Amino acid sequence: MQPDTLSVLLRSASFIALFQAAGMVIFIAMFGRPLRSSLNKIRHLAQVSAIAAIALLLGHYAVEAARMADDMKGMTDTSLQMMVMHSTASVVLAFRILGLSVIAFALRRQDDAGIVFSIIGAVLVCASFILTGHTVASPLRWALAPLLMFHVMIVGFWFGALVPLYLVSRQESPIITGQVTEAFTRIAGWLVPAILAAGIMLGYFLVRHLDEFRLAYGISLIAKVAGFATLMGFAALNKWRLGPRLASGDHRAMRSFRRSLGFEYLLIAAVLSVTAVMTTFYSPEP
Repeated sequence: MQPDTLSVLLRSASFIALFQAAGMVIFIAMFGRPLRSSLNKIRHLAQVSAIAAIALLLGHYAVEAARMADDMKGMTDTSLQMMVMHSTASVVLAFRILGLSVIAFALRRQDDAGIVFSIIGAVLVCASFILTGHTVASPLRWALAPLLMFHVMIVGFWFGALVPLYLVSRQESPIITGQVTEAFTRIAGWLVPAILAAGIMLGYFLVRHLDEFRLAYGISLIAKVAGFATLMGFAALNKWRLGPRLASGDHRAMRSFRRSLGFEYLLIAAVLSVTAVMTTFYSPEP
């Protein structure tokens, strides 16, 4: 396998795992109190996601030297590994591993302190995204960094809630499922448009000319925006159609809700994969 291909695969998988871990932590903090049967399972999956993300991040980091050499043998080249070690990639990796490690250890505690520390870990993971990428070199970094942080935190909140919501719908009573789903969709109904708005604003500042939308970076950006626009449709479906039916204990609505969660998971995973491709190969024209 070519180093570039392996790098993108590892990067995509690490994005999925780390956003899932960080988002599950946020879900536990916001909606965990009424849960009885599913909470321990959600905690365990968040820990597994954090540990998997660490392994994937380390794998991606090791492959960077191979990308420089355009050959897998570059992984054993000490000089290339030193170049990677002295790049911003090391700082980003340290932030992410620290945050994920805090999540993995904090979730072993089942008290408020464990939740607080796990949230700190999630914030560290999300903050790592403002340390690298196209916004770092922009003269508008003072505006782009908080905008990107806001964007990343909301993506983590949404993506990390999908698996827990599925587990809640399978293991909790209809009453608790309806309450948690209603609380989530009430918040998400406002936040999903905010994801789209933040993404469009970031694109506006980073893409200077309309002609760039014909290039690979611009096409990838359009794909991301289209993905989040579709996500808004699912948010509306869950909020206005399925939410009230779930609260009434409608079993057919429960099946539709689970299918919707599955589509949303695949959609956001695809958007994260597009992001991995963008940040690996492409950049906006200067």
